Order: sequence, then C-alpha cells, then structure tokens
Amino acid sequence: QVQLVESGGGLVQAGGSLRLSCAASGGTFSSYIMGWFRQAPGKEREFVGFISWNGDSTYYADSVKGRATISRDNAKNTMYLQMNSLKPEDTAVYYCAARSGRPGTLVAPSTYDYWGQGTQVTVSS
Repeated sequence: QVQLVESGGGLVQAGGSLRLSCAASGGTFSSYIMGWFRQAPGKEREFVGFISWNGDSTYYADSVKGRATISRDNAKNTMYLQMNSLKPEDTAVYYCAARSGRPGTLVAPSTYDYWGQGTQVTVSS
C-alpha cells in the first residue's frame, strides 16, 4: 500500500505559477500510474492529468492543457504538477492519486486506489 503526501499549494496571483509535489512512501512507486485531480468548493472532484509509470506518457484535461505539466522522478518517489498562467478558476484542493496499470479509464477518480490528503491552491484575481 502506498501513502501519498501533496505539498506546494498556496496563494498565487492570476497569471502566476505553482509547482505541486506528491511524495510517495510504501509500495512500489514506479509501478503506479499517477494522477492529479482537483476539487473546488461545491463541485465534484475533477481530473487534471495523469502520467504513466515510467513518465513516457501524459494526458491532460482540456481545462489545463498547455498550462500544466506532470512529471515524475521514480528515484525520488515523487510526482510533480507544474501549473502556469494560473486562473481564478484553478482555485481548488489538488489531490494526487495512484493506481495500478489494470485496464480501465484513467480520468475517473473512482479508478484510483490511493489518495493523498490534498493541498489548497488559491488563485486571486
């Protein structure tokens, strides 16, 4: 079983940037597909993007495409989310998640097995 801890959230002005980190412990980090999700108050948890186990493949939601970059360092058991050109609508709690490589959609929160506690990102206008 893997434990996930997000960090790097905070308050940033619109147009600014943030880099979130997701540190994993336990399990075999390099065997997991990793995803980022976010949840704004009163809204459902929303897919942001995912990265394959070896980092060769990434996929992003349309809402962040071109502004977000997901990367991972398997030697450090850490995944990152670089967000640029932040907008007020990016304000949310950001969660990282892990799942095995079994078949199935990679954009639905329900298909991920392990979750971090989340980190708040607030973008002011």
